[in-house]
Amino acid sequence: MRKTLSRPLAHAAFLIALLLSGARPGFAQSILRDAETEALLNDMAAPLVEAAGLQPGNVDIVLINDPSVNAFVAGGQAIYIHSGLINEADSALQVQGVIAHELGHITGGHIIGFSQGAKQASNISILSLLLGAAAAVAGAGEAAMGVLAAGQQAAMGKFLSFTRGQESAADLAGAQYLAGAGLSGRGSIEFFKKLQSLEHRAGHYASQDDTFYRTHPLSRDRIETLVNVYQHDPAWQKPLDDGMENRFRRIKAKLYGYQAEPKATLVAYPESDQSVAAHYARAFARNKESLIGRSVAEIEALLLAEPDNPYFLELKGQVLLESGKPAEALAPLRRAVELSGNQPLIATMFGQALLATEDRNHGEEAERVLRNAVARDRENPTAWYLLGRIYAERGDTPRARLASAEQLMMTGQPDAALQNASAAEAALPAESVDWLRAQDIRMEARDIIEQRSKRK
Repeated sequence: MRKTLSRPLAHAAFLIALLLSGARPGFAQSILRDAETEALLNDMAAPLVEAAGLQPGNVDIVLINDPSVNAFVAGGQAIYIHSGLINEADSALQVQGVIAHELGHITGGHIIGFSQGAKQASNISILSLLLGAAAAVAGAGEAAMGVLAAGQQAAMGKFLSFTRGQESAADLAGAQYLAGAGLSGRGSIEFFKKLQSLEHRAGHYASQDDTFYRTHPLSRDRIETLVNVYQHDPAWQKPLDDGMENRFRRIKAKLYGYQAEPKATLVAYPESDQSVAAHYARAFARNKESLIGRSVAEIEALLLAEPDNPYFLELKGQVLLESGKPAEALAPLRRAVELSGNQPLIATMFGQALLATEDRNHGEEAERVLRNAVARDRENPTAWYLLGRIYAERGDTPRARLASAEQLMMTGQPDAALQNASAAEAALPAESVDWLRAQDIRMEARDIIEQRSKRK
């Protein structure tokens, strides 16, 4: 499990005030990338994506490193899920309910509609400014302030009403997709009850004033509406998918062990717990404590049960690599790459271990492994960084700078990416594949920089 920085993402929670003022947000968020987690999320989403009339391979499920309980869409066909939501959920079915809801936003075109709703609210806000200015010119200062305040409240009310309508529509679309996928809506209802509990803990009560200032309908109202829909679906009493739930428990433990303090992990997953999930969580906790022997012992317990599990082998290789033993990490990582069908993230770690041995005999294999990794997953900044190192050490400066440009674009550094892409383009053979790619990055980086300067 690794952190990377995403390209700028538009998060709905920040858009209300910004869109009302005509601004566009841009910021980099930390993304958690893990081969096993991504495989599970894609498998969980696949039947829902198909039920929504979309192609599974064209919808991305992205895990955001954020402890809050949230999920959102931000343009295109991508669903962003906060790590806090995974930690809060009790089952894969609950997360599938969230995915179904977010698919409702995608198929409903709500990102486009979101800006339209903001524009309508902005029109009210602008009108109130004009009326307020006229009152001020006439000498009625208090009246001007009253007009401005009323106009802003009306604008916010119209905008929030608009977004609540979108949320309700997404709820119903999500129910349709769960039914189409043959999945029970129980998970969705269970998760809404969790949200309701969180609302009460945060002091949000079902008053009329509280409802007015919300972007979402109250969970109580959503539960009442959806229970009536779900209970009539044949899948309502369908049992959980044991295989999917078992995978989810592993991922949840893995995420917790990766993020939580070791003491908290050992409380949640004590030594007395000999489940796969507990071994997983403790392996991460012991590694964070630099107790490498105990971490490897936890992983060996996992491999004893499933010797050909590529993700267990990957974790063993990761722990050995991070503890300064890259040569020992090669065998489990090479086997993990083979068993996973050359999964790009696992292959990237294998390439990193090959380079970390500082054995020149591994250079050619490392380049081959890393080039295959980026060919299958271009959004892989670590692989591009490592390739850049290989090219630089070989004296191939143009391709080293091109690899750096790729990595810099993914980590939200368009200025440096522009500089490297321009230098690579100038030195590479004209019309070659790498030359064309350098040109694409240069234009993309320049566009981001220009858009950023316009917002200042």
